[in-house]
Amino acid sequence: MKKLLLLFLPLSLLVACGESTGPDASELAAQSAKVYYEQLLQGDYASFVDGTYRTDSIPKSYREQLIANAKMFVRQQNDEHHGIKEVRVIRATADTARHVATVFLGFVYGDSLNEQVVVPMVERGGVWYMR
Repeated sequence: MKKLLLLFLPLSLLVACGESTGPDASELAAQSAKVYYEQLLQGDYASFVDGTYRTDSIPKSYREQLIANAKMFVRQQNDEHHGIKEVRVIRATADTARHVATVFLGFVYGDSLNEQVVVPMVERGGVWYMR
């Protein structure tokens, strides 16, 4: 999680400083969502769960259940579709006044199927989290 924060902190500062050449809020939210799902696919289930808003305030047992669910999700995708081979950002929209975004990701499966998923995001303290 710290690596992710270090990655997005400079990008967030560019946006906060009003740099017109830096990424906008929707781009930051989209890249954050993509990174979280790539962590999931790489087997870093804890980082994926930590990418969810407010996981620092849940009981340890519930966090462990979320990690187990993430593992089951990946195992199911491997069994049914030969895994998710790629995560693509399709588009994203952000409401900077409310600090929320909607990210549309595309999953490319090993059996050549494609699926689009919606990932609601929330920004807190300059970091985008999944809701």
